[in-house]
Amino acid sequence: MALTTSTTKQKALALGAIAGLRAVTAPALVTDHFSKSPTIFLQGTPLQPLQNPTLATVLKILALAELIGDKLPHMPNRIAPLQLVPRAVSGAVVGATLAEAEGESRVTGALLGLVGALTAAYAFFFARQKLGQLTGLPDSLFALLEDALALKGGAAVLRQ
Repeated sequence: MALTTSTTKQKALALGAIAGLRAVTAPALVTDHFSKSPTIFLQGTPLQPLQNPTLATVLKILALAELIGDKLPHMPNRIAPLQLVPRAVSGAVVGATLAEAEGESRVTGALLGLVGALTAAYAFFFARQKLGQLTGLPDSLFALLEDALALKGGAAVLRQ
C-alpha cells in the first residue's frame, strides 16, 4: 500500500529531525530499512546504494561510533558549522530517499529532511542546555535520552 504524500512528507521531516540529533544514525536507520526491504523506486537512482546491505553495516558501525563520540567533552556543539553541515546533508539525503522510495518528489523530500535536521539540531541543542541548567543533571544523561529518541523514533517512523 502506497503512503499518501502527506505521510511521506511527515516521514521525511521526522527522519530529517533524527539527522539533526545524530547525523549518521538517520542514514544508518534508512539504509538498514531499505537493505531489508528494497524498493524498485530507488533502483537506477543516485540513492540506490542506500539499499545495499554492506553499506547498511558500515553505517551502523559509524552510527555506533557517533553515539559514543557525542558523549566526549571536547566535541564541538552541534550548531557549529562543522557539525551542522553534516546533519543538514544527512537530513536532505534521508528525506530524499524516503520520498523517492514512495514515488514522490526527491527534491521535496530533501528540503523537508533539511528543514527537519536544522530545526532539530537547534531545538535540541538549546533544550539540552536549558534542561541541564534547570535540573543540574549531567549533560551525558540528556545525550543518552537523545540517543534513545533517535534510535526508537527513527525506527518507529520507518515502520509506518
